[in-house]
Amino acid sequence: MTSSPAPTPAPPRRSRRVVAITLVVLAALVVAFFLFANLYADWLWYSQLGYSRVLGTQWGAKVVMFAIGFLGMAVPLWLVIQLAYRLRPVYARLSFQLSRYQEVVEPLRRLAMWGIPIFFGFFAGFAASTQWQTTALWLNGVSTTTTDPQFHLDTGFYLFALPFYSSLLGYLSAVVLVCLLVSAVVSYLYGSVRIGQRELRISRAARIQLAVLASLYLLLQGLSLWLDRYKTMVEPADRITGPGYTEVNAVIPGKTILAIAAIIVAILFIVTAIIGRWRYPLIATALLVVSGLVVGMIYPWIVNVVQVKPNQLSLESPYYQRNIDATQAAYGVGELSTTPFEAKLTAKAGQLKSDAGTTSQIRIMDPAIVSPTVQQLQQYRSYYQFKNPLDVDRYNVNGTTQDAVSSVRELNLDALGNAASWQNTTMIYTHGYGLVVAKGNQRTDDGKPVFMESGIPTSGTLTTEDKYEPRIYFGENSPEYSIVGAPKGTSPIELDYPSGSGGSSETKTTFSGNGGPNIGNWFNRLIYALKFQSEQILFSDAINPDSQILYDRDPTTRVQKAAPYLTLDSDPYPSVVDGRIVWIVDGYTTSAQYPYSSTVSLSSAIADSSNPAPRYSLDNINYIRNSVKATVDAYSGKVTLYAWDDQDPILKTWQKVYPSTVKPISKMSAQLMSHVRYPTDLFKVQRAMLGVYHVDDAQSFYQSDNRWVTPNDPQDPSKFQPPYYQILKMPGQSSAEYSMFTSFIPQSNASTTTRNVLMGYLAVDSNAGSTAGKVNSGYGQLRMLEISADTPVPGPGQVQNTFDAQPNVSAFINILKQGDSQVLKGNLLTLPVGGGLLYVQPVFVQSSGATKLPTLQKVLVTFGNKVAFSDTLSEALDTLFGGNSGANTGDQGVTPTSSPSPSSSGSTGGGNTGTSNSTAFQAILQDANQAIADREAALKKGDWAAYGAADARLTSDIQQLMVLEAQQSGK
Repeated sequence: MTSSPAPTPAPPRRSRRVVAITLVVLAALVVAFFLFANLYADWLWYSQLGYSRVLGTQWGAKVVMFAIGFLGMAVPLWLVIQLAYRLRPVYARLSFQLSRYQEVVEPLRRLAMWGIPIFFGFFAGFAASTQWQTTALWLNGVSTTTTDPQFHLDTGFYLFALPFYSSLLGYLSAVVLVCLLVSAVVSYLYGSVRIGQRELRISRAARIQLAVLASLYLLLQGLSLWLDRYKTMVEPADRITGPGYTEVNAVIPGKTILAIAAIIVAILFIVTAIIGRWRYPLIATALLVVSGLVVGMIYPWIVNVVQVKPNQLSLESPYYQRNIDATQAAYGVGELSTTPFEAKLTAKAGQLKSDAGTTSQIRIMDPAIVSPTVQQLQQYRSYYQFKNPLDVDRYNVNGTTQDAVSSVRELNLDALGNAASWQNTTMIYTHGYGLVVAKGNQRTDDGKPVFMESGIPTSGTLTTEDKYEPRIYFGENSPEYSIVGAPKGTSPIELDYPSGSGGSSETKTTFSGNGGPNIGNWFNRLIYALKFQSEQILFSDAINPDSQILYDRDPTTRVQKAAPYLTLDSDPYPSVVDGRIVWIVDGYTTSAQYPYSSTVSLSSAIADSSNPAPRYSLDNINYIRNSVKATVDAYSGKVTLYAWDDQDPILKTWQKVYPSTVKPISKMSAQLMSHVRYPTDLFKVQRAMLGVYHVDDAQSFYQSDNRWVTPNDPQDPSKFQPPYYQILKMPGQSSAEYSMFTSFIPQSNASTTTRNVLMGYLAVDSNAGSTAGKVNSGYGQLRMLEISADTPVPGPGQVQNTFDAQPNVSAFINILKQGDSQVLKGNLLTLPVGGGLLYVQPVFVQSSGATKLPTLQKVLVTFGNKVAFSDTLSEALDTLFGGNSGANTGDQGVTPTSSPSPSSSGSTGGGNTGTSNSTAFQAILQDANQAIADREAALKKGDWAAYGAADARLTSDIQQLMVLEAQQSGK
């Protein structure tokens, strides 16, 4: 009897293995190519911009830090696994359960011995690569010549070294702890550590290995405790940042004791490795834990309760003073010039004569309101748009500094509708055109802006240079990307601007700058087709060998990528500089590591009615400097960085990390210097800190009886009032200067109501001068008026309520509402003139229909207890100051064509509005409504003659209605 062998399973087909391996390799290649495409596109962008060294530095630093982090974890871990395995006892008696574990683990042993270190190494490498900036600051950190008052160390230690040492100790502790845990597991699996019959047995080799690792871990904890002493300098205490009495006399000594104790326990573990007795280090470890509770928590609590609280002012005063001095230095407010100010409340004739420099430039064109007017008058085509609100700037006109509101004319591709094809949005509509500038202090007879620069093609007083370049390829609302450029002699296809009679034809242009990477070859086209997920880039016949792709076109984005260490101001603004439109962007260096300086939330500090709270990677800061001024050319996209504060230690350090990327201030041209201003966000942060730190002595700080806050915006009571730029002369100044100002009212708490009276008025000199490479000596000088409590001056909220309560104001608003119009109240400006404080608020009127065209109709002013409401600022001031204020205003000589003329009143003046239901009233009202409708129809057609006629009719009707209102009130 014979038997045939059992059939064996057929081996897997070789072809399946080949197919599987091929698919895996192809998938890996595809993923790798996508990663490469993204990196290569970044390299092309940075290279074209001229900042390839910035990207190269980042890549190189991340790779090096990843390698260090990977090897720093993987090598020690591999070593301890090898030692634990090779030094295992050969004939160890293992439990049944442990033997089962070994059977499972043994087939995977080789893989685990290499896989575990690699696995943890990757995590450690990625974590280390995120710390490359911390490491770079440590390697390149500079001294500051300023020492802290507690340890007498250079503040550069806290800014640059302390964060690195803290990260390094955290990393090393993680490495040693993982090695300790893995060593214990391997030793247990292979019998070096045995637990049984209430007995713990450890082999000599395992004992030495585990004891040494435990000793290293405790040594690192001792060093960490020692470092924690310095961290108290930047940690919040009871009322301040930095150590107070309890921290200096209990917490810091306690951490010193614990650090020494941890080192002693670490030594005991080394002794255990030699003699084999675990009792001493284990007892010492337990004592260390108990000591941590007693010395680290209980003793500081006793000191605080028994000593500090009953004697807080006397014991804490030196530390409060340290906090005051450090905070003022860290936020640049230490040189604050404070002047007691007893405001005059009476208005007399000629009182403003000495303040002509201020009154002549009072801004009546509110940039937050007149943007729709500029849009209607200067848009020309629906595919153009203007920023809302407009930007504020100033220009030198005939030797006089002229306040201005401005905006570039940018593209609005959403308006193309069905015409928004890929070629249209990418190659035809590529750029905006021109900068529109209006005088901030002037108006036309019908309440519209007076333009200094406007039109298509652009014309005005600012662009007389032949080299002026009006095209806006790089702006805040530019398309995501555009493809431009062509060889010489090629017919242009880019729409430049509408031309001909009534804009009936179009002018074409071709971009001739160097604004983006070249995509003239197929490889680059493929790269950017993948980046923007657009196959049209790959297949379009309109792309030629000279084609460039423009992207990342927002000025803030470009500066951020060129200088990633900067925190950028939220309000970049355009200016005409040396015949070119450039964006000016302020950059800050910030830190949260300045000793004894109080911390502020950057996003909260700069949030107000004009700017929602943005997000920042480093939001809680206690140090800030406007260290860099940057420009972005609106045509070419060129980014230029200037070292505005070349003494800032953080900027000095980053210049060593990124050498040759920042130019000295001496390279700034005279025209650029004349448009540089004190940055808005820095001023907001400083005013937030000065609400508390305007006091100089510890007792006032402790009593907290003189804390201030920024008043809420009268037009948006849920948000702070923004600071305003204004040409003004502060008390003590010889002449009016371009400045920025804000005001303060008393801070309230949950149990009290805010008193809306002025306590302080802060202004900063914002004029950098007009000399190439040289900053005005007064630039950045903070000036505070401390307003006497004996003569209370109403705050913005009170003033707005007073304005709204005026009978003639309410009558004006009520009549306009009946005429289907809207009344818009402008910025409420506060100006130190005439020995007191003058409030000015322009009042605009616009239709409530779809087409918005706000026009200036009235100006409200108040000084002391008097209020005036007139057609022009000049008339209002004359009425307020006895018939002749002595002021020169920008709207002198204007004859308004659409404004009723109610009389001025005192604080309780004016009459109540009353309207009879007469036939005359109804007829006039019906005609006014028809005039509004005619005006709207004319505006839509662009028939400005008909618009003016309808507007004049409406004006006449409003005047007649006002007369009837006054007559009815007289009854």
